[in-house]
Amino acid sequence: MLKDTMVDILASSQELQPVNYYINNPHARMKIISGQSVGLMVDIQEKLVPHMHKYQVLIKNTEKLIRGLKILDVPLITTQQYTKGLGPTIDVIEQYLSGINKIEKLTFSCCGEENFMHELNRHNRKFIIIAGIEAHVCVLQTTADLIASGYYPVIVKDCISSRKPEDKKSAIARMRDEGAVITTFESILFELCQVAGTDRFKEISKIVK
Repeated sequence: MLKDTMVDILASSQELQPVNYYINNPHARMKIISGQSVGLMVDIQEKLVPHMHKYQVLIKNTEKLIRGLKILDVPLITTQQYTKGLGPTIDVIEQYLSGINKIEKLTFSCCGEENFMHELNRHNRKFIIIAGIEAHVCVLQTTADLIASGYYPVIVKDCISSRKPEDKKSAIARMRDEGAVITTFESILFELCQVAGTDRFKEISKIVK
């Protein structure tokens, strides 16, 4: 655990470049750091999830992502779109989000909700690791607004979905073009972990199997 802590202390001291720096310098390396990261779960709700393409895979992967982020002490933010009409966060995901306030919103972009921005600013971290639905609506618009606000969105592509696979594909391309990092849940968890042989690494390894 001490080794994990030292890695985070050293990594968090690195200066972050503006998002446009990485867009304009494609060979520059932007390493995602646990001590500078927040996880964002967007609208994983009862009346939305069953309509998503391959929703069983979405749920399974998102569950693993959340469990891994908690092991790595990455704080989580959760939103719900018009809960009265679309229902609460699904139970299988909610069980890992106990005690985390669900931010109610009506705007498609999470950034359009004042309470969300207040919570995001409170954490004072730059990397926003995003999972949720729908990829081409709320996830896409949130990503664009985060970039405009100076954050670094990290899209976990196997933890987002849309009703139509073509919409998800188009959204990923658009977000990549805008400057977002595109990754998978296994890749991001090991990147945040950084070092093999630690207790965290062993726990993460069990999750991704």
